[in-house]
Amino acid sequence: MAGRRLLEVVGERLRALRSRVRRIERRELSEFRRWIQNTTNLLHLSIVLFVPVVIGLVTYLSNQIQTLSFLLFPPLASGTYTLVSDPEGPYADPVRFVASLSAGGFCGLAAHTATGWVYGGIGGGSVLPESAALAIFLTGLVTWAADIEAPSAFSTALLALVTGDINPAAYVVSIILAASVVAIAFVVWREAFYEQRARFLYDTVRGDDHVLVPLRGEAGERTAFFGAWLAAAHDAGKVVLCEVVESDENSSVDAESHSDGESSAGAEQSLTATTDDRVRRLEAIASMLRTKVGIPCEVVVVAGDPARATIEAAQTANCDLIVTPYEEENGALSGFVRSIFNSRIDSVAFRSAAERRRWNRVLVLVSRPGDTAHAMIDFGSRLTRGRGTVSVTTCIDSEGERRRAETHLDHLVETVDASVETRVARSSVDDFIAANADSYDLLVLGSSGDRSPVSRLVSPPTFRRVRDLECDVAVFDRGAP
Repeated sequence: MAGRRLLEVVGERLRALRSRVRRIERRELSEFRRWIQNTTNLLHLSIVLFVPVVIGLVTYLSNQIQTLSFLLFPPLASGTYTLVSDPEGPYADPVRFVASLSAGGFCGLAAHTATGWVYGGIGGGSVLPESAALAIFLTGLVTWAADIEAPSAFSTALLALVTGDINPAAYVVSIILAASVVAIAFVVWREAFYEQRARFLYDTVRGDDHVLVPLRGEAGERTAFFGAWLAAAHDAGKVVLCEVVESDENSSVDAESHSDGESSAGAEQSLTATTDDRVRRLEAIASMLRTKVGIPCEVVVVAGDPARATIEAAQTANCDLIVTPYEEENGALSGFVRSIFNSRIDSVAFRSAAERRRWNRVLVLVSRPGDTAHAMIDFGSRLTRGRGTVSVTTCIDSEGERRRAETHLDHLVETVDASVETRVARSSVDDFIAANADSYDLLVLGSSGDRSPVSRLVSPPTFRRVRDLECDVAVFDRGAP
């Protein structure tokens, strides 16, 4: 008996340990995913993994093909780094890469041959200053004239001066072959992975197309249109309109029925009538969405605690985004919105300031790279649908942060197929919103990247600023992993 009990205790502890290890693994995987969603980190990781593989491949080929010279490896390594570190930059053209390295090698050999002819040969393995100067001069002149300037071209030009007795034609051929291998590998990586990174890394870009909208308050219908346009951007999009019959409403119906002497059957009829009224209201809005937006639309009425019932309805309907009207309580976000933000489902609190049904000028305010920033930009492009403008802005404290901020914004908008402008403002977030937001139809903000219940909400100064804006506001919250 004691032995069985001991086995049970050990089994329980092992199960608890296994569950804890899985939670840690999920958390670490989630943290890594968020880290790699920063394009700068993705590029650094690609450099660490991609460059060694390519150079290893070239080394293998050089061992098999005697034409390839080991002297090419330094410029190939630096050239590969240049390609991968800035895949959309001026030096990331594979044809230009091959041409520039080849031109550099050719110019270096031309300089070596010319100085050798002038001095009657060069012996002792030394390199004349005149040869080096002429090689760099010719390389700069040729690459400039052909518009194929690249840093690695100057390396191949200088290395040509120390090739010894290698056949000049063989050296140039080896440059073309090795550079072509690197260029092909780079094109495959860029086309198949880097330019498709939104599909691989950013869940919100490929998802958030099944949208549940709880119809609450006066802005419920406008919120439904907002959610419908988000969903309509995807072929598989749909909208689920939801209303919740709260538990206190059920109690009030029962109390009213009993006070009038009605039977329990009469109470059920009253509750059914209330539900039918809600369904008819939802169907009327759903009909407008089907007609004006062209999106499949379902309706559902659920009972229980509003936040919990809404989240459960979203899970039951297989929705990956909740768009709820923006609500306040005692000068802060309402408990309902807080609960929705605390769920595992992506969510948007939409504050309607006007009778808009379309949004053509969208201001997206981002603070850091990542899936949340990509999601907000993607939402802006979904709403404008190529007919308007999405302005992506980040605020900085000093001019020293500008270049880095511009790079982050460039990486963020590279994956968006829409009209997008970027802007770096040296201003506080609150001041920038006050000065610019009213010129747009919609302001998109993120709740926060911190998962703690307090800091995840909009900061108090920004929260107060949102109340006074004439444009609509959408506060996006990334669901917990």
